[in-house]
This record gives sequence, structure tokens and C-alpha cells, in this order.
Amino acid sequence: LALNPWDVVLCISGTIISCENAVVVVVIFYTPTFRAPMFLLIGSLATADLLAGLGLILHFAFVYFIPSEAVSLLTVGLLVTSFTASVSSLLTITIDRYLSLYNALTYYSERTVTRTYIMLILTWGASICYGLLPVMGWNCLKEPSACSIVRPLTKNHLIILSISFFTVFAVMLQLYVQICRIVCRHAHQIAVQRHLLASSHYVTTRKGIATLAVILGTFASCWLPFAVYGLLGDYSYPALYTYVTLLPATYNSMLNPVIYAFRNQEIQKVLWAVCCGCFSSTLPFRSRSPSDV
Repeated sequence: LALNPWDVVLCISGTIISCENAVVVVVIFYTPTFRAPMFLLIGSLATADLLAGLGLILHFAFVYFIPSEAVSLLTVGLLVTSFTASVSSLLTITIDRYLSLYNALTYYSERTVTRTYIMLILTWGASICYGLLPVMGWNCLKEPSACSIVRPLTKNHLIILSISFFTVFAVMLQLYVQICRIVCRHAHQIAVQRHLLASSHYVTTRKGIATLAVILGTFASCWLPFAVYGLLGDYSYPALYTYVTLLPATYNSMLNPVIYAFRNQEIQKVLWAVCCGCFSSTLPFRSRSPSDV
């Protein structure tokens, strides 16, 4: 096959994604103090994005060096599983943040740990099922007219994935609106109790809203183009349109470590300790709420 520049860009993106998220996975896995629910969810997100990056690299390698329909199904299945798990992990993090504020008094209990494991099992179980569909026979290799904009996924399969994304986005939007209301109410109550100036309450509220806007704006700008095109596009459309919408979706996995992991002060401490060559698994950490991450 002639080398497609878009495939090269996707492979490079996959390499960057893999390196970023591998750092997060290693830090969380080898730091015993990172066993709180919020770190488990961040680790799940990083694992999903790491697999997505590896999937992009393997897809490039197999398409140009080992072309095979069976291998193509496996790599596409891996990409569907990893990207679905990534989006679902973002939803679980949002749910965890909301519950940490809504049930602040009971959040640090055994029920929270149990709920976290249940969410992780459901997230990865559903993602693996989605990814296995092409491998188990729901593909368009024998019927090209049923193909979607992403071969060998069928049009119906991609429609289900797109609708699932819109559902996840709608739930996240609603939850973050509720989080914003709770944060604004808490900031106002603190300002009143401590007799603070109205300007301080305004600054805190604006900062919280800006953070939530960045989180939702990044997620939407990365995935909405591909989700919309997945619903409206057809296999007969130029492949350029697929690449143009798919590439921003991969950037979401590139930005997730920056938004959810590297901004976390505990993870920053460990990274600085590793860079200074004085890593210790017993570094002291300050307990933080998921809403602060």
C-alpha cells in the first residue's frame, strides 16, 4: 500500500498517547498510597487511553506490514474497546466527583470503594462487549454496502457507538451543571460564614466554572465531530472526512492525562520525586476530594 500521511499522523499520535498514559499507569500502579477510588478511576482512564494509543500503532503496523482481515478485525476491536472504555471512564470520574460533593459525609466509606469497583466492572465489561462485536461477526467484510465510515465496522454498529457518546455527554453535562451549583452554593456559604468579600466568592465561582468548561469543552470538541459524522456519514464518502474527524477524537486521549492526572498534586509530587531520583513509595500525601482533581 502507498503510505497515507494521515495514517502516519495517527501512528505518531498513538505513540504520544501511549507514552503519556504509560507514565500515569506506572505511577499509580507502583505507588501504594494511590489506592483511593479517585486514583483507581484515573488509572482506568489512563489504561484505556494507553490501549487506544497502542491500538493506533498496531493498526498502522498491521495495515502496512502484515495486511490481514483477521488482524484488522482484532485491531479495530481493540480500538473500539479502548476508546469506549476511555469515554466511559470519563463518565465514571464525573459520577464520582458528583457523589463526593453530594454525599460528602459518607463518601469516605466502604460503600464508595464497592461502588467504584462496580463502575469499573460495568465500564470495562460493556467496552469489551462493544469491541468483540466485529470479531464475533458483526462486520462488513462480506457486505461492503453495510460498511460505515470506519471499515470494517457496520453502519449500525457505529450508530450505536455515536448514540452512546451523545448519551454519555448529556449525562456528564447534567452532572457538571449540578456540580457547579453545589460548588457555587458551598462557596457562598463559606464566604458568608467567614465574612469574606463578595469578590472572593465571585473569584472562586468563576474559577470552578472555568475548570468545568475546560473539561466539557475539551471532551465535546474532540468527540462531537466524529460522533456526528458517524451518524450522518456513509462508506462512499471520501476517507479524508473520516481522518479529519477521527484525529481530534484521538487528541482527547492525549489531553486526558494533562486534565485528570498531571494536574493532581499528589501525582505531581511522585513525578517530581522520580525526576529527582528520590522516589519513595511512602511519600506523605494530603487527602483530597475528587472534586479537586
